[in-house]
Amino acid sequence: MLGPVILAASRSDRMRRLISAAPVTKQVVDRFIPGETVADIVPIIKELTAKGLELTMDVVGEDITTPEQATAARDAYLQLIEHLKELGLGEKVEMSVKLSMFGQALPGGHELALANVRPVVEAAAAIGTTVTLDAEDHTTLDSMFAIHEELRKDFPQTGCVIQAYLFRTEADARRLAAAGSRVRLVKGAYKEPTEVAYQQKHEIDKAYVRILKTLMEGEGYPMIGSHDPRLIAIAQELAHHAGRKLDEYEFQMLYGIRSEEHLRLAAEGHRMRVYTAYGTDWYGYFMRRLAEKPANLRFFLRSMVSKG
Repeated sequence: MLGPVILAASRSDRMRRLISAAPVTKQVVDRFIPGETVADIVPIIKELTAKGLELTMDVVGEDITTPEQATAARDAYLQLIEHLKELGLGEKVEMSVKLSMFGQALPGGHELALANVRPVVEAAAAIGTTVTLDAEDHTTLDSMFAIHEELRKDFPQTGCVIQAYLFRTEADARRLAAAGSRVRLVKGAYKEPTEVAYQQKHEIDKAYVRILKTLMEGEGYPMIGSHDPRLIAIAQELAHHAGRKLDEYEFQMLYGIRSEEHLRLAAEGHRMRVYTAYGTDWYGYFMRRLAEKPANLRFFLRSMVSKG
């Protein structure tokens, strides 16, 4: 399986330098990350919302080594929120944040991440939108869930992400479904050991369906993060059996992947949210997109061969 190899490469400084230097890389990266600044991304936001889509925005960057970098990450999100306010698009665009960007891995990181993310959640609420805490590797999750619980005391609409490949997630889903929170379910995109995570695709898919059933039957708001046509069809069936209306759950897909499906689901009346990343520190995000799906890797390799 190439996925684990690519995920290992996502943490390699040598591979980062090699891939970043490849002439074709920017062209391929642009497929998944359509800009580096807020100014770059505003036309994308306007274009997608005009088509009836909603967005969740991710300012990419995870390798935070100083408190000053964590503060800069906070400020980048606050700048984005200010632009959304000016555009009048707060209700159509939410934020996705990785707590590692807010200093979670630094000394005193739990408190630092909470202190940095709270102003972003407050500012998002002020313009009528929300924040979802992205899941990262399994060692960070207890902290993420604790911060999620703390934020929901004042901002109950704050969402979080759970990952189907982790053994713990079925129990997490039962707890979160009962709490009535917003929960995005994804398969998972980090290299995890066999002691904590399923390794085979069929096992992950079966876990995804079990967890999704729990979310659909619960009190929360499920967000289905998948491009898999079979899982999308299963999600629609589970929603129907649970008696959910079309505005009581949503689909989420990555910018640049299955864009026609985004429009098809929106045309059917589904809430369809496009996960759109931007920024200069794109490497880790880009490598996980390659690892998630063989077609993404083939696209990259064909481009390197044809342009190299």
